[in-house]
Amino acid sequence: MDFEKLTRVMRKLALQAGDKIMEIYNADDFEVKTKSDDSPVTAADEAADALISAGLRAEFPDVLLVTEEQAESHKESAATFLIVDPLDGTKEFINRRGDFTVNIALVENGTPTRGVVYAPAKDRMFYTLADGTTVEEAAPFDVDTVGEVTPIRVSSPDNDALVVVASKSHRDQATEDYINKYSVKDSTSAGSSLKFCLVATGEADLYPRVGRTMEWDTAAGHAVLAGAGGAVVDFDTHAPLAYGKDGYANSFFIAYAPGVDLKKA
Repeated sequence: MDFEKLTRVMRKLALQAGDKIMEIYNADDFEVKTKSDDSPVTAADEAADALISAGLRAEFPDVLLVTEEQAESHKESAATFLIVDPLDGTKEFINRRGDFTVNIALVENGTPTRGVVYAPAKDRMFYTLADGTTVEEAAPFDVDTVGEVTPIRVSSPDNDALVVVASKSHRDQATEDYINKYSVKDSTSAGSSLKFCLVATGEADLYPRVGRTMEWDTAAGHAVLAGAGGAVVDFDTHAPLAYGKDGYANSFFIAYAPGVDLKKA
């Protein structure tokens, strides 16, 4: 894999998809449909998926592409694959809350190693460089010209005063019970894969997820966090969260800055 090329392509496609998403987001109205699993889907999901899929298949024709919006791809598997959630946080999009992201990642031997997370309504973009380290690029963004980039790094957490981030749409009693095992200075909510990015930048120390997610929801954020020195582990075993599983469904997990004294469930 040419990682320099991958970085350029992922960044460009994320920005182009973000532009398409924002066109629909800023319209007076848009249609919301329901998929077979009862989750919502919009024209923005579909348009972004078509754009990203075409771009990745043109540039990396020999690499398996798994994408949320193409159910047939969920039946395939490979040691190395690209995985896409063209619009993570559809509920945030529908409710016009802004916490939605474009997610593109590369998984190698069960681990997300490269990725981009772009939040077009928030003007924030995070991605891994060819060497696997993570940067945040400052807005305004230009598809063809890289702007100012800043290397990002996880916090050095204080276990007596942790900052926790949790899901905005899926924050339940089980999540609260787990968070209460820690000494928390501040707790915040965010949508989509932005939660991984807040840990990656040191804006939060810990993100527990007690609820269903799929690998396309997490792979890009996982790669971004790993490139900033963080980790994502299984909620029960604390083993590294693995990818390429049958059906691409995740176990519950914890994303965190090393130094956090992880608690058992």
